Parts: sequence; structure tokens; C-alpha cells
Amino acid sequence: MSNENTMPAFEDAEMKQILENLLANDEPITARAVARLHPKINAASTITRHPERSKLLEHYQERQEQYRRWSGRVSKQSKAATSVVLADKDIRIAELEKQVALLTASHVAMIRAVGELGGFSKWAQFFANYRESRIELEQLGALPLAEVSQIYTVAEK
Repeated sequence: MSNENTMPAFEDAEMKQILENLLANDEPITARAVARLHPKINAASTITRHPERSKLLEHYQERQEQYRRWSGRVSKQSKAATSVVLADKDIRIAELEKQVALLTASHVAMIRAVGELGGFSKWAQFFANYRESRIELEQLGALPLAEVSQIYTVAEK
């Protein structure tokens, strides 16, 4: 369940800033362009041969392609029509964010109830084959956090 807007986890602040600038200025995003602007990278192959850098470059190239498609659509519409479309999209985004918050809260409550009834291990077993789903649920905050404490028996005290 990968989202095209999800950025790779690789951290190179300078490279990300260069990519953001190229994107903002609508300059072609290429490995050569990044290497030319990066203070520590001298060759495009340093980017293309490094899997994480290459993935980050691809992510920004996809974003630029998406922005250019949108830009082409917008230029064909009047300013008023574009404003209406954007307002509608803002409303839809707000509705979806509200739904996600509701679903997240209900999901956490459901997992807590299952856990209290002793069924959490069955739930976890069900999701064992869905690692990506569990990771996304964690990122959404849809999994309850539990503090683990040691239980002492009467004999141990």
C-alpha cells in the first residue's frame, strides 16, 4: 500500500533541498543537475548507483511530472474555474482527514477491546502476513500504545 506522495526514508538534507529547489523552479530534475548543485557529490553516477539516492531522485522526478500535468490542466482553465476546483478539493481533503481521524480512533478502540478480551494475539497473528499494513497502521497512530509492567506473584514479593 505505497502512497505516491510518501517520500523515501533516506536522509540527505542537502540533496533534498536541491531537489525541492529544482522542483519549485520547475527545472528538469536529473542526477546530473543534482550532482552539479550538490557540494559533496561530483558525479551523477554517485546518485544513480546509490539505491537510496536513486529512489529519492525518482520520487522527485515523479512529483515534477505530476506537477507539470496539473500545470497543463490549470493553464487551460480560467482562474475562476481553477479556484472552484481547488476549493472543492480542499473540502474533500478536509472530509477525508476527518474520516481518517474517526477510523483511527475507532480502530484503536477496537484493538483495545479485542486485547482486553484476550484476542490480541489472534489479531496480531492475522496481520502477521500483512507487515506493510501494520506499519501503515502504526504511522497513522491506529495501534494502541501499551505500557508493559512486570507482574509479581505473591510468592515473589
